[in-house]
Amino acid sequence: MKQALRIFTIDGTGVSETVIAADGETPGLTPQEPAAASARLSTLAALQQVRLPEHGYLWIACARAQFDVLQTQLQATLQALTGVQLLDLHVSDLLNQQLPSRYDYTSQYDLLVFRRLAAGGLTADPAQPGQTLNHLPARGGPPILRRIDTSPVGFAVFDRVLLTIHPSDCAVRDAYAARLLAAGHSAPSHNGNGVTPDSRSAGARGVPAHPADMMLRIVNQMVDSYLELRRDLTHQLDHWQAELLDPKTRFNNWSALLTARLSLHHLDEICEDQHSAVQDWIESLKTWPEADTPLSQSERDLLLVRSRDVLEHIERVVHHVRRLEQSAEAAVQMHFNAQSHRTNEIMRTLTVLTAIFLPLNLIAGIFGMNFDFIPLLHRSNGFWLAMVAMGFTTVTLVMFFWRKRYLERSAR
Repeated sequence: MKQALRIFTIDGTGVSETVIAADGETPGLTPQEPAAASARLSTLAALQQVRLPEHGYLWIACARAQFDVLQTQLQATLQALTGVQLLDLHVSDLLNQQLPSRYDYTSQYDLLVFRRLAAGGLTADPAQPGQTLNHLPARGGPPILRRIDTSPVGFAVFDRVLLTIHPSDCAVRDAYAARLLAAGHSAPSHNGNGVTPDSRSAGARGVPAHPADMMLRIVNQMVDSYLELRRDLTHQLDHWQAELLDPKTRFNNWSALLTARLSLHHLDEICEDQHSAVQDWIESLKTWPEADTPLSQSERDLLLVRSRDVLEHIERVVHHVRRLEQSAEAAVQMHFNAQSHRTNEIMRTLTVLTAIFLPLNLIAGIFGMNFDFIPLLHRSNGFWLAMVAMGFTTVTLVMFFWRKRYLERSAR
């Protein structure tokens, strides 16, 4: 199914959405949120009609497959709206599904590619089936790890335009779009430039005052979507640890455990790239020209605060992933240590039994010699005397080894 191009207009009257259908679909009005004026138009005609609001900005949300098809039209739209087009190298970055998280900039716009960590319902991207770098292996490892989708999301941030390139099934975009429309509908007041400010700093609530602010909110929601998976992922690995350390079970799912460790290492690398990209964005943000008004300075301070908040959330994800890696590694080491300890106990028991039966074998060997005269051999009670000697030797050795704690039962 073709994905529609969604354009959000944020201005003094709130938030409105224009849904542009893919070519070949029947145009017509489609109801959206109560605050959104939505129209389904033909692609070319609709892009030609896109205009900047008087005081606000635009958010153009496009699927990666659709961006590949509409490059020329979208570049012309960006030229008309901002006076500049995306560089060819940046277009390639936005289309590349294997690109790690990275940040780049020009004098006219900033580019951020951010690999998401989201729970996907499918094992492969419907737009690019078989892309092993976008999804973790389909076999082995905890099921929750196999459902984590790491497809990249691209952001091109202009002064009054935000262009986002998403995978075909991006639930974060849809969830944030619904929240944005609801916030725009319930906005009570406006600031001097006509944009509804967000007085609440937590989460993705309210209407962002700047395209960069919206980008940070979306990125923050993408990071938090992984934090929501912590409980399931931790529970799954804790179950494996308990199975590894249980002496009554024989763990044989080593291939799945190895796959899980490789997957966690892959997530760690992705989080490191995310951290580096956001850190580069913060360093670039600090080099922006000084604000000429208190309102502009306040917006810039808000961007810095949100950027540091996103960075802190990424650090939490990195810490959690590394802790899971360490837990898995520790469980494996403890499993082998427990197996080695169990082997040592078995060898100790066998050694003690051998030491007990060695004198008995010696006595039996002596009386089994082929000599004509052996003491006690021709006596009627010789057998019982030998058995008493063997029993006394056995009891004596057992008591000796027990006092030496060689036969002590280890606690489970």
